Amino acid sequence: MNDNRNNLPMNPAQLRQREHLEQKNKAVEKMQRQQEVLEWENKAAEKMQRQQEVLERENKAAEKMQRQQERFKRKSTAAAQKTLRQIRELSHKPDAIEPFLETLENIFSNRKDVQSPQGLPTVGTYCVMVPPEIIYAQGGMPVKLCGGSSTAFGIGDDTAPRDACPLVKAVMGFEEIGTMPVYQNCSLMAVPVTCDCKKKLAGWLEERRPTAILHVPANRDRDEDMERFVGELYRFSSRLEQITGKALDYDSLSDACQMTADAQFQLSRFIDLRRKNPLIIRGTFSMAFMNALSYSWLPEWTGQLSALNRELEGRAKANEMAVKENRPRILLTGSPVIFPNFKLPLLIESMGGLLAADETCMGERGFYDPPAVCDRTVDGMIRALANRATRPCTCPTFTDNLRRIYRIRQLIRDYRIQGVIYHVLRGCLVYDYEYRQLEEEMGKLGIPVIRVETDYNDEDVEQLRIRVEAFIELIKYGG
Repeated sequence: MNDNRNNLPMNPAQLRQREHLEQKNKAVEKMQRQQEVLEWENKAAEKMQRQQEVLERENKAAEKMQRQQERFKRKSTAAAQKTLRQIRELSHKPDAIEPFLETLENIFSNRKDVQSPQGLPTVGTYCVMVPPEIIYAQGGMPVKLCGGSSTAFGIGDDTAPRDACPLVKAVMGFEEIGTMPVYQNCSLMAVPVTCDCKKKLAGWLEERRPTAILHVPANRDRDEDMERFVGELYRFSSRLEQITGKALDYDSLSDACQMTADAQFQLSRFIDLRRKNPLIIRGTFSMAFMNALSYSWLPEWTGQLSALNRELEGRAKANEMAVKENRPRILLTGSPVIFPNFKLPLLIESMGGLLAADETCMGERGFYDPPAVCDRTVDGMIRALANRATRPCTCPTFTDNLRRIYRIRQLIRDYRIQGVIYHVLRGCLVYDYEYRQLEEEMGKLGIPVIRVETDYNDEDVEQLRIRVEAFIELIKYGG
């Protein structure tokens, strides 16, 4: 019965009710669709708004970075020009020193990249323990990137820990600001781990740039430690091959060793001239041309140094000295002095002293030791370079560093040094640690020594001036 009733035709009232119900359902469905569209449009609008906010933040960040870069350019250029002006204003400036100053001016004032022949890829190095011969042999150009800029130091101060050394902060600042082609255009960074700060710097750089990390042995007298360092150089060579596409071979490595030997010969000529005539040239000029080596194509630098040697030989024959005999002869040692942070050499020579010699890794120490090649094979030359980079090195990264005391005693004898200024960059613990031993040795020799701690800021210049002047007066009058 029920089934028959369900099959009966609906009356008009039921039909109207059914149609009304269907229309109502369709209206509800339409409203739901409209609501969904509205929700989608709201979500799209919210997404667009978020994207716009992100874009605005990015634009503000870009504008902030641009303003920061412009400030950096102005301040860093002014600092470099000030240092170059002070160097150029020193009396008895050799004419042949100008090409070295122009190199520094191009890098730091004009912000140009290094001039590499045939556009060779540049490899940034952060220590003298990276043998340049390997880079030259594999078709690259080494560029030493240890930073000395107070402007970059200020930027890196926001990235590095408070007690990190100024050198590492400056390197980080240069990398963060991104306005120095000599840093930005490097195809590879090579960082030997010589202290805790360099270790953390290597990891920080590796997150941003292709970086080769070289582990330096703490003890260079054990054969097993040296074997590990030789292995580090082979790994570095493999990494270089990925960058340059050129494998290490005997001919290219032999040619590179000869190229550095030519440069070292000219440096030995200069050292011999300076040793025989300690007053022939101001030490500030010497530190300037050694800093220029960091950014120079080596054969070009060799030719410029050869011209300087010829000029100095002429001055020596004419008995034309840079300063008077009564100026105290000062040895500067300790943490590296890196352009444009030349405030200490300039203070020494403006306060009546003569910077007669230096024992720093940015000075002659970083380049004067030639490799002793006994085995004329690729492996033999690699081992000679590993030995050259570590065994004669006087860097305080090594546990036993009596070589440094011996070297300083040798410099005191050769240059007739009358006083030693021990330079410590704030936070550079490895150099600070060795001061006491040096002070004891200088006491035995009767040589006055002063420890000077500083960073890259100019705020302490007047304090340094007072201390340096008092030290020079002490030497002059034996107070």
